Amino acid sequence: MRLATQHLLPFVAIVAACGGGASDSSSAVTGIASTAQANAPVGPSNASIAALVYDSGYSVPADFFVDERASTHRSYTVHHVLDDSNSYERCTDDYAVAHAWEDADNAARSVQGYFVESYDNARYFEFVRELAYDDDIGNVDDLTSPGFARIFKCSNTDRDGVDRSLLNGYAGRLNAAPLNSVLVREFAEYLWQFTFFPQGRKKVIDSSASSDATHYQQTLLLAFSNSQGTGRCDLIEVAEWRFTADRSSGEVHKSFSVLRHFEAERVDGDVRLC
Repeated sequence: MRLATQHLLPFVAIVAACGGGASDSSSAVTGIASTAQANAPVGPSNASIAALVYDSGYSVPADFFVDERASTHRSYTVHHVLDDSNSYERCTDDYAVAHAWEDADNAARSVQGYFVESYDNARYFEFVRELAYDDDIGNVDDLTSPGFARIFKCSNTDRDGVDRSLLNGYAGRLNAAPLNSVLVREFAEYLWQFTFFPQGRKKVIDSSASSDATHYQQTLLLAFSNSQGTGRCDLIEVAEWRFTADRSSGEVHKSFSVLRHFEAERVDGDVRLC
């Protein structure tokens, strides 16, 4: 994905029905029946959520995970190297293997680049290339830009067996020890920036942690909107995406659910509920 200098954001969105009531239609995000209920909103009000949805300067809470490349002073791309089926992000603890995978990945991509350097941290190996773009792509002022390709370290994050196209189910294994709530939070918030949803406006309203004797849990409160066309209000869905990690095994499972939906619009800069 190609990103503006200060924006390392995921792709996401959602839909809704007027007044926050239940709906028999499928969710625009999940394609399955919405679980929204007609009771009073839980957490932030619809008005406060709508204000954030239409705020072009807001994307995630102030204390949300910040990627190391977010301060890059040029347009750039960042991605994880996937397995042959494109289902999950590869992992290895062997630098030579990681470099070979990244080299093959670069050769197969539509925009290729020359190798500049490599870097690693506790979570991944990263390979930096300078990518060349044709001037008809729209980046005429800067025909090259850095590309960051990453491969998880299995000793930290193992996504083998994950289906990235699903919002529910197995999310991988966290192998960093000892496992704690901070690691689970960073895992959930890190994955957000690589998760695809089709519509334009998508915001993280809150990110909260909880735990019990056997599990750590991180819950992302999300808001998505979709235009219904000229003369109609936008549909907004409020959803929870929960990541639950087993304290003993490190296995993480994810669960996505739509909490409620409502309509809103922005007219002459003012946001109002419909």
